[in-house]
Amino acid sequence: MFRRVSRERVHTVSGGEVAGILVAVFWAILVSFLAVALARLAQTLRATTRLVADVTDQAVPLLADASAAVRSAQTQIERVDAIASDVQEVTSNASALSTTVASTFGGPLVKVAAFGYGVRRAVSGRKDDAPAERPRRDVIVGRTVPGARRDKRTRGKRD
Repeated sequence: MFRRVSRERVHTVSGGEVAGILVAVFWAILVSFLAVALARLAQTLRATTRLVADVTDQAVPLLADASAAVRSAQTQIERVDAIASDVQEVTSNASALSTTVASTFGGPLVKVAAFGYGVRRAVSGRKDDAPAERPRRDVIVGRTVPGARRDKRTRGKRD
């Protein structure tokens, strides 16, 4: 195939030697590409290391600020909780006071009102025999009861 000329003798290159040279060239090109890729990977790793260091430098103060904010929020929540418990206590005291006032003054006020109604009715001089101008109707649990039935039911209760 190819002849190589040398000073001493002519050497013929065989097919195996050509294949070996091609493989060696291929490996040299592959190693070159891998070296370039490794160099770029090294640059990327350096840039990533710098980025992580910068993020760490910025994150530490941010975490300290966040921790302080959480502590402050916890303090405010404790204050609000104390205020809410005080409001609950005041509400229960006000409820107890209103119950006491209602039970103390409610019964006598109802009696005074009933007495006043009785006095007004007695003073007006209305006769039991005279019919009312218009029969009254009461609503009981969503139903209308005629005045005559109402009087039968409540006649014993008024006396």
